[in-house]
Amino acid sequence: MDTGNEALKQVFKNLHPKITKYVNPDSAIDELLAKDIITHGDYDMLLKVPDPKARCRHFMSLLYSSTHSETFIQLREALQDEYPQIVDEIDKQPTSPSTTRPQQQSSTEGKQHVSP
Repeated sequence: MDTGNEALKQVFKNLHPKITKYVNPDSAIDELLAKDIITHGDYDMLLKVPDPKARCRHFMSLLYSSTHSETFIQLREALQDEYPQIVDEIDKQPTSPSTTRPQQQSSTEGKQHVSP
């Protein structure tokens, strides 16, 4: 079963070149630390990488290997304020959960709901 997080992981992989070129990951790193997606050790390691592009590459590599169930859901949220154009592009991808959600909802249209 493809979870929303797994679908977003694939979208982020597809957009990896664009993300690593345009995103300075510092605020996302802070947010994902606060949400326990990354550890303090990961945080310290990332802050030691001086170049923002290299730091972004290390950050994304770390996230791709994460087993947390909401890594990419939380990353998408963390990018929303600073990089709305990237989030819009994420949402437009055919495998993004936000593009598949309306299709799932429409599959229940026309069905009668029985009250308890």
